[in-house]
Amino acid sequence: MIFLTALPLFWIMISASRGGHWGAWMPSSISAFEGTCVSIPCRFDFPDELRPAVVHGVWYFNSPYPKNYPPVVFKSRTQVVHESFQGRSRLLGDLGLRNCTLLLSNLSPELGGKYYFRGDLGGYNQYTFSEHSVLDIINTPNIVVPPEVVAGTEVEVSCMVPDNCPELHPELSWLGHDGLGEPTVLGRLREDEGTWVQVSLLHFVPTREANGHRLGCQASFPNTTLQFEGYASLDVKYPPVIVDVNSSVEAIEGSHVSLLCGADSNPPPLLTWMRDGTVLREAVAESLSLELEEVTPAEDGVYACLAENAYGQDNRTVGLSVMYAPWKPTVNGTVVAVEGETVSILCSTQSNPDPILTIFKEKQILATVIYENELQLELPAVTPEDDGEYWCVAENQYGQRATAFNLSVEFAPVILLESHCAAARDTVQCLCVVKSNPEPTVAFELPSRNVTVNETEREFVYSERSGLLLTSILTLRGQAQAPPRVICTSSNIYGTKSLELPFQGAHRLMWAKIGPVGAVVAFAILIAIVCYITQTRRKKNVTESPSFSAGDNPPVLFSSDFRISGAPEKYESREVSTLE
Repeated sequence: MIFLTALPLFWIMISASRGGHWGAWMPSSISAFEGTCVSIPCRFDFPDELRPAVVHGVWYFNSPYPKNYPPVVFKSRTQVVHESFQGRSRLLGDLGLRNCTLLLSNLSPELGGKYYFRGDLGGYNQYTFSEHSVLDIINTPNIVVPPEVVAGTEVEVSCMVPDNCPELHPELSWLGHDGLGEPTVLGRLREDEGTWVQVSLLHFVPTREANGHRLGCQASFPNTTLQFEGYASLDVKYPPVIVDVNSSVEAIEGSHVSLLCGADSNPPPLLTWMRDGTVLREAVAESLSLELEEVTPAEDGVYACLAENAYGQDNRTVGLSVMYAPWKPTVNGTVVAVEGETVSILCSTQSNPDPILTIFKEKQILATVIYENELQLELPAVTPEDDGEYWCVAENQYGQRATAFNLSVEFAPVILLESHCAAARDTVQCLCVVKSNPEPTVAFELPSRNVTVNETEREFVYSERSGLLLTSILTLRGQAQAPPRVICTSSNIYGTKSLELPFQGAHRLMWAKIGPVGAVVAFAILIAIVCYITQTRRKKNVTESPSFSAGDNPPVLFSSDFRISGAPEKYESREVSTLE
């Protein structure tokens, strides 16, 4: 609200200085519209003892010193004035009453400037007052807007125009105020220095939409064509509102991602991109982008844009989903189980989107899940057939990764049916094929000769391992008589298995060709021959070998016809060998 005093200050000063000194009182500044007039109020004083008969006065323009030959605006003695003021200046006051009020008409821009008054009391009693008034010639109303206009808070905007022309008085109206309330006209008011103004007020509650609104005030003079307009743009302060932000973003690992946040506020906001409480980028701007180069799964998550200024804040979140191929699956390592136990195997990975997980063995699918990060494989009562290499494969549309793992099933030895002995000419070869985990020990027994041969005796037994299979081969050379009985025995920590190895090959074919009757005859002849040879060699042995006590085990005898494969040449000439 504008407060104006009813009594000009300089009138009070004049009253207090009566009978004093030389002095003048006039407004330091005064304004008027171009084409109108202006009355510059003026009072002056001089010492009472001078008592002049007639008081004269002169108004000068822009200089108080006559020696500078300033333009004369008004001169009471001769009425001679500068051509710029001819017909445009006259004295309204009575100099005898110490009133020097000046009226200027038909104002034009060149008349704007400083105006000085000089008192002339005759003779040497002339005095140019340093006090002066500055005339401002205007052509727009003055719209006064408060220094701070905040959205949602009532504001008062005023339109003020000078009303210092006694002949023409302005009328005020508002332009572009629709929706902003109705104006209140205060009328003609007096200012502190004795000048006058016309005032109209406009009260309203601004919104953010009113920011930048062009509000105008018009001053018109009745019965003339004079009309003046002034405008002011409203600077409405309001808190930020985020108006532009990405929706949720999906990006492939390694690609470029740009997150954009824009806010509407006045003044411009401080925009901040954050993630998990960490500031990633900030700037005072209407929009701010966050550039992510070659995104990784670690950058997957929720990003927040915060906009704030002195009047408030706003925030929005953006979800970034980084799409990537599965990581190499992890499993619970190599599993060792005993036959009959239950085995549980967990395979897990990470990917986006979630993968298809599959566990298979030898191209046979054992378990699978769709869009899960974990897969559990349950194997109840495992058997030796479950032993081996498994694969866990994870895949989605962005790639495939796999991990191999082993399941080791431990069990007692099993002698397979392909174990046998084969005789051909003078050689007998026995194969003992054992399936076992852990690796077993294998021994060959020849009960008829009271001989046991194990795999540590490399001269007689050759062993070869392939996976869970252990193949031991016993070779007997110089075997002309019927093949001996051979028993294969295999042992590990879980048990022992024995099997008498069946014979296949030349001898069996021989028995099959001669038929049952021929077989009996041949068998009888074979027994007689074996008995003869045995007795003969025993007699010979008795003469060459040392004697044994009744408690000793007899040596195992091998004739030159019964030689173990792989033995060095010395065994070919020896009649007797002992195997322990």
